[in-house]
Amino acid sequence: MPTTPTADQIDATTLLAWMRDLGSVSVVDVRSPAEFETRHIAGSYNVPLDLVDEHAPLLAERLEGKVVLVCQSGVRAEQARQRLSGSGMDDLHVLTTGVPGYAAAGGQVVQGQSRWALERQVRLVAGGLVLVGVLASRWAPKAVLLAGGIGAGLTVSALTDTCTMGRLLSALPYNRSVQTNPEHLLDQLPTSSGTRS
Repeated sequence: MPTTPTADQIDATTLLAWMRDLGSVSVVDVRSPAEFETRHIAGSYNVPLDLVDEHAPLLAERLEGKVVLVCQSGVRAEQARQRLSGSGMDDLHVLTTGVPGYAAAGGQVVQGQSRWALERQVRLVAGGLVLVGVLASRWAPKAVLLAGGIGAGLTVSALTDTCTMGRLLSALPYNRSVQTNPEHLLDQLPTSSGTRS
């Protein structure tokens, strides 16, 4: 059953209007650097979700005005909104349609080297491990526990709206770019005067 959007959730049409009509809208993409490199909203800043956790006070200091948090589907952006709200930030909004919805609405996106989205990687690894566990159980019956463990992990992931496997996969070299140094990513944020440092 679809959920009713809250005041902190916006769609691509609203973001496009804000970017056109307001001078101070910061778009922060919380996906991995590799996902950001593949395709991102023009003018957005990349601060992966794990850096949001570590540097919430700095983000609160550097980001002023409306802040729109973006990911692929809105899930990681909502997690970032909750964490930043806990640091005292307000005027935070989540783009519920993610980067794909923004592009579909006619927003300007920057295309880079194509890489798989983190959600797709999670599905591949989880599905592969379940398949291996089930097939291997023919010769080693206890191997079915691998499939059960992955199923339990996915259930916990859904109930807690977190993804441990995604966090682990985001640390792999494939999901890192040359600009994954936290200081470099955070230096891209605007200063309190609204200019890039």
